[in-house]
Amino acid sequence: MSTVTKRAREALGARLREIRQDANLTGRVLASRCGWHFTKVSKLEHGTQNPSEEDLWAWCHACDAVDQARDLIATVRTIESMYVEWRRALHSGMKHGQKAKIPLYERTELFRVYEPGLVPGLFQTPEYASAIIAHVIEFDQIPNDLEEAVAARMERQRVLYTGDRRFLVVLEEQALRTRVGDAASVMAGQLDRLLAVMSMHRVSLGIIPSTGRRHTWASVGFWIFDRHTVHIDTPSAGLTIAQRSEITVFEKKFARHQRSAVYGKEARELINTALVDLSSEPLA
Repeated sequence: MSTVTKRAREALGARLREIRQDANLTGRVLASRCGWHFTKVSKLEHGTQNPSEEDLWAWCHACDAVDQARDLIATVRTIESMYVEWRRALHSGMKHGQKAKIPLYERTELFRVYEPGLVPGLFQTPEYASAIIAHVIEFDQIPNDLEEAVAARMERQRVLYTGDRRFLVVLEEQALRTRVGDAASVMAGQLDRLLAVMSMHRVSLGIIPSTGRRHTWASVGFWIFDRHTVHIDTPSAGLTIAQRSEITVFEKKFARHQRSAVYGKEARELINTALVDLSSEPLA
């Protein structure tokens, strides 16, 4: 179980404990009313066991708190979908995973994106995306649907041009330097693409200089969708966070990354410097 999932279960358990205590019931009395072994109440309250939907209905009935059952059930469903192992998610290739995110992108009006080492998918060129997806296919040994997966990623980029959306993106300077693709031309094309998208009125692109003053340390990359969802990719899994208390932490972290970043002319200078450094390499 991931740390995030563990904490979410513990938070749910604490909420169940409060409902029981508000009803002035001991754990043994509650277990008796629900027809459970008395140890089950303790496991649920300490987050070592995830409750089923039937468990939550029984708990709320026993505590005369039926009005809270549906909200608790929604929380459990969020926890169950919070941690998705990549091997299971990508067993049929990358295309499905790329397309699966489109509805979330289309619902979102405010994107807040922090990436420490790579350019985010919304800003990627086909060549840059192809190199990244090819690496994932090889690393995870999944079915090779490279062309379809790249096309699906490019399809997601249409949200950049439709609707009333805002894209607040912060990159570490390392993202301009991380070599993606076999030819320098892949990186050159990608950096040119960044210069183009940062001129869009709906895009705010900040870059944190490697030697600049920081208001928080570099962290794992994360995406905040409006104020309801945070998504994090790890080498083995994807984490989806929907609990408000957790999202607030990422919002605070993102705000500090923004304060650490430079924008406008200074950001363009960092990109152009990276382009100049590429110019001495053959654009094969």
